[in-house]
Amino acid sequence: MQSMFTLIPSSVTNQLAIAEIVDCNEKTSHYGLILSQADALELVITRSEALSNYGRIEFNGGIISKLILSFSNSPFLTKHNYVATLNDLIETFYYFKNETLDEISDDELISLIKKYFDQRCQGSVELLQNREFEVLARNVRYGISDYEDIYKATEESFDEEGFDE
Repeated sequence: MQSMFTLIPSSVTNQLAIAEIVDCNEKTSHYGLILSQADALELVITRSEALSNYGRIEFNGGIISKLILSFSNSPFLTKHNYVATLNDLIETFYYFKNETLDEISDDELISLIKKYFDQRCQGSVELLQNREFEVLARNVRYGISDYEDIYKATEESFDEEGFDE
């Protein structure tokens, strides 16, 4: 019986991903942000490692280019920290896909990452990972539906449980 799925060799998918990433330069160059082929390969490797580390598979791809396009206008990205920050954001994205039990869509998670990165975290990926999204993930795991306003939801859950003063 013939398999319903045809696996495309990873070298082909990597080349397609690299081309998709480099194509983002058309839009990001307006902000002084340009990725080389080597930078794009580094991002693809980061994605592959993150997928492997978190036991995930990805069928449609495009997360890297979505992150690139979403973050290109961030006041905290410069040509000096662009690749390193994107690597951290890719890792952060897949980590929190797992931590939020896939309850948040890819686009919504990218939007939240961007919002917190630019506003509450002032460009700090460490604060994003260790403060904002830990609270978000906890709220999602405990079924708090208004997880976008992570502090409000956390305060309400403490009040309901009698932890207020």
